[in-house]
Amino acid sequence: MMNDFAPLKRSLTAQNQTFQYFSIPDLQKQGIGNPEKMPYCMRILLEGMLRNCGNKGFTKEHVLALLQNDHATPSMILFQPNRVLLQDFTGIPVLNDLAALRSAAAKKGVDPHSVNPLIRTDLVVDHSLQVDHAGCEGARELNEKLEFQRNTERYEFLRWSEQAFQNLNIVPPGNGIIHQINLEYLADVAAITQNQDQSTLIPDCVLGTDSHTTMINGLGVLGWGVGGIEALAAMLGYPIEFLRPKVVGLRLLGTLPEDCSPTDLTLTITSRLREHGVVEKFVEVFGEGVRQLRLEDRAMISNMTPESGATITYFPVDEITLDYLRLSGRDATKVALVEAYYKAQQLFRPSGAADPDYDEIVEVDLSKIEPILAGPKRPFDLIPVRTLKETFTTSLTAPIGHHGFGLGEKGQSQRYLLRMDSQEFELQHGAVILAAITSCTNTSNPQALLEAGLLAKKAVEKGLSVKPYIKTSFTPGSKVVDAYLAQSGLLPYLARLGFQISGHACATCIGNSGPLPEAIVDLAQQGLVSAAVISGNRNFEGRIHKSVKACYLAAPMLVVAYALAGTVNIDLSTEPIGNNPDGEAVYLADVIPSADEIKESLRSINANIFQAVYQHGLAGDHNWQNLQAKSGCLFDWNIKSSYLLEPPFIERFFDTQQEIKNARLLAYFGDSITTDHISPAGKIATRGEAGKYLQELGGDPADLNTYGSRRGNHEVMARGIFSNPRLHNKLVGEQEGGITIFQPSGQEMSIYEAAKSYEEDRIPVILIAGKQYGTGSSRDWAAKGPFLLGVRAVLAESFERIHRSNLVMMGILPLQFLPEESAALWGIKGSETFTITGINDVHPAKQIVTVQVTQQDGTVTAFQAIARLDTPMEVQYYQHGGILPAIFSDICRKI
Repeated sequence: MMNDFAPLKRSLTAQNQTFQYFSIPDLQKQGIGNPEKMPYCMRILLEGMLRNCGNKGFTKEHVLALLQNDHATPSMILFQPNRVLLQDFTGIPVLNDLAALRSAAAKKGVDPHSVNPLIRTDLVVDHSLQVDHAGCEGARELNEKLEFQRNTERYEFLRWSEQAFQNLNIVPPGNGIIHQINLEYLADVAAITQNQDQSTLIPDCVLGTDSHTTMINGLGVLGWGVGGIEALAAMLGYPIEFLRPKVVGLRLLGTLPEDCSPTDLTLTITSRLREHGVVEKFVEVFGEGVRQLRLEDRAMISNMTPESGATITYFPVDEITLDYLRLSGRDATKVALVEAYYKAQQLFRPSGAADPDYDEIVEVDLSKIEPILAGPKRPFDLIPVRTLKETFTTSLTAPIGHHGFGLGEKGQSQRYLLRMDSQEFELQHGAVILAAITSCTNTSNPQALLEAGLLAKKAVEKGLSVKPYIKTSFTPGSKVVDAYLAQSGLLPYLARLGFQISGHACATCIGNSGPLPEAIVDLAQQGLVSAAVISGNRNFEGRIHKSVKACYLAAPMLVVAYALAGTVNIDLSTEPIGNNPDGEAVYLADVIPSADEIKESLRSINANIFQAVYQHGLAGDHNWQNLQAKSGCLFDWNIKSSYLLEPPFIERFFDTQQEIKNARLLAYFGDSITTDHISPAGKIATRGEAGKYLQELGGDPADLNTYGSRRGNHEVMARGIFSNPRLHNKLVGEQEGGITIFQPSGQEMSIYEAAKSYEEDRIPVILIAGKQYGTGSSRDWAAKGPFLLGVRAVLAESFERIHRSNLVMMGILPLQFLPEESAALWGIKGSETFTITGINDVHPAKQIVTVQVTQQDGTVTAFQAIARLDTPMEVQYYQHGGILPAIFSDICRKI
């Protein structure tokens, strides 16, 4: 079709090359809108709609509506990225679905080669390494060896995928974490597309199957996390559609105090944005404080976007962006092209530029930030270091919940005797049993890691050590970290305290913390409220390790400090973290590095380090090269595989054209139910439904691997849904875990058993929840799993963005209570039946449906709810029974 904005096509010559681009400034010169007053992130969306106009549903009306910026009648935005970014836990299911689409197409007589990624797709293998070995020499090699032993079948599938699909690049395990590699190497900032002999410059835009894809916003690249099924659609050329979001301007003022780390800055901003309310909104950062932040600081802030609830946290391209591109070893020609293009498009923010028009503004004064932690159960619950002791003590007797552990006054002072390796230790509540420098959030920031290294050096020099029962580990996000820590001479000091490098992967941050000593596990079962201190980005209950009750997020430097102290029940500002060999007290102030020491250590980082690491790309080691991969266009499914089965999502779906009648309540949850609660990623318990299933297949009870690694097997995953040991289902009172009440018998059983019993009786089921249902990871198995359990609708007070979208993509109806209403208000107990009417009439302008609740005595109550099908495209996908059946229907039209 004709592009109505073709007259806006211009030429740009840089480094003796000529490129085409669609000019945003010339749109305004023609009297169409005022783009220079728009937030920079919206200008990027505008460019995409100009360039794609007349193609795949993009219209002139989309452009004009965006320029009008009328929130009274929000416009629809279409977005088509130039690349997709996957990691193995969420990416292998994507490729599994893609292979299944090929198989299904072949059965219908369609050429399977036609099912292929149409845009660049990178998959970084970083989620599978487990920290079995830590605190010892050779830990990395031992962990990597076990990783390949456990995941050979999955990795062979990736090798097959690499040869079977076009535009797919696999980054083998051992190279680092997806978002850090994206920041340091994969991102282009300005991308080039080829159409015949014409080269067109466009802003680099990405969708990723990990919620922390937003880290790249710190580099000026627009991108965010989506579910795997939505990413698959993008790979196949489908644009995504969403309502124009409000853009919140985050104004940074002042200067960060010298005693604060980049982590303190990041956690503070995350909490402030969550408090303001930014769910389904864009955040763009501006103000005098921005120019004082290093690029890596910006990336950290952007990384924590999912924890704030926003869709993006965008830092426009400026001189600091260009400086980082040079520092990270990008080609000078490429950097010059980025600069020329972004300036020509008014996408570059110069010093002193006028502020865009934002819908809302939030201010954060950097000078008022102080050293903090986040926890003990949520990443946006901040606690100043100076008050942690008081706060932790209070939490012990506070009611069980986000801030409490429900101990009686007697239990608060209980002591526990630990016998380990012929030694005895007396532990109290708050004892640190796990300390990990982990996650792309922090290991991508040299300042944060150099602070930890400098503190470790001073601690070692003063004769301090870490208790032997504390599991310590260090899993950096790229090999660049190894290089600069070695060059600065700090790596040996971290190792002396047990923070040897255990691998280059997500590891503890995703929940792959590995085993703890049985003696520690026993104490946790006896009631010890043990603690973990990690430099990760999430600390939801049960995520890091089932024996950890209190988990705090902190700067790497504080991870080392609390490991030395051995407890979180301490005021580091006044109490010693240990004693030297002469018995003299050593305080945090004695070992904390000065600003000058940190500045000097940063000099060890230069472009040569990055170039040395990335000069040969990202090849795999001998383990990867020696994998026996299959070849061919179609994958050879093995029905006996416990890792990879042909998925059932393409042709099995609910008849969404019918109303939901006489449904039963499968589970009733409170607030802040995370995707970790719904679909855990960590170790598979031997006694759970999934564990029993795998053992029936011959699996070793001692090593059933993780749920994340089994996401290619829907039979395992369906049995693991809602199996988090810290899950609270109101239908079973104070009990924890994946259990429920089957109605009408009132029998207690596992959620999986109940779902299958309802299915046998042909009874649909629904879920009810409170606020922020589906927070956390982008994992689409938190929607795929409930789909397999027969869940037809989820009725909640509010949803997190990605999970709501994933439910729609699986043909599950997200229903939202009207404001100020809830299940408690309507007196719902769990024994009722539910009928939902008006579904067939739902469209974005009319989202109200009726929920009829029938009590056991026949009494009927009815109330209205909002069907969160927010766009015409979502209505279409829901009516198809999900996005995969819709895509397959399109494929079959090619016959």
